[in-house]
This record gives sequence, structure tokens and C-alpha cells, in this order.
Amino acid sequence: MMKRPQTVKSLEELGRVRLSKNFFMRDFLHSEISQIEGIPNIPDNPDLAIASGKNLCEQVLEPIQQAFGRISIRSGYRSSAVNAKGAENKNQYNCASNVSNYAVHIWDVPDAQGYMGATACIIVNSFILLLLIDRR
Repeated sequence: MMKRPQTVKSLEELGRVRLSKNFFMRDFLHSEISQIEGIPNIPDNPDLAIASGKNLCEQVLEPIQQAFGRISIRSGYRSSAVNAKGAENKNQYNCASNVSNYAVHIWDVPDAQGYMGATACIIVNSFILLLLIDRR
């Protein structure tokens, strides 16, 4: 059982967890809200976040990447604290409430029905290239 990281070394260890052939936990931990607001984007329950992330990567993201080429992660895991800050209307960060994001962007908290889950917003890089070529 992995505890919530409290040191740089333990956060590095979490980031190095391989979720699938091409994805690591670190790929999903970046958050602009976290950076600007100074709120750590670290799972309280790393084991649940890892399990949810593995399912997302193995069942959804790897097949997309295999079919369309390299994808980039735009938004992935959010801690409850980061998501709560993003859900405050005055900040206009456009996050849904924590309750709405459990088992969605908040990978380490099950939803109201007890289901675990994970989501990520992605960019299919080859589509971006096609759009740039079409604009010329």
C-alpha cells in the first residue's frame, strides 16, 4: 500500500509508476491550477489513483494512441483540493464540483455509487498537424 507522498523522493516514486506501455502517473499530475494557486496535485489515496489510471491508460488511451499516433495529456488527475479551487465560480477555472468529479478527474475518490474511474482530456497530435497543414 502506497501512502500519500510527503517528500520529493516519494512523489518521484509515485510519478514513476507505469500505468501502461506508454504512460506513467507523472504524465497526469501536471495542473495549471495547482501551479498558479500553489496547491499540491497529489493523490490522498495513491493506490486507487494508480488502479483507476491503469484502467484508463490500458483500455482507452493506449488504443487511441495505437490508432492515431502520439497523444498528449492536456488534463488528467486532480486532487480534491485542486479541483475544489477550480470549481469556485470566482476563479472561472471551469471545473465541475468535487462530487461531480469523483471517479472522473478525481481518480482517488469513488463516486456516489462506489465506482472508481478516471478521465483525461487529450490532444491527438496528428489532428493538430492536419489542421495546421489545412490552414496553409
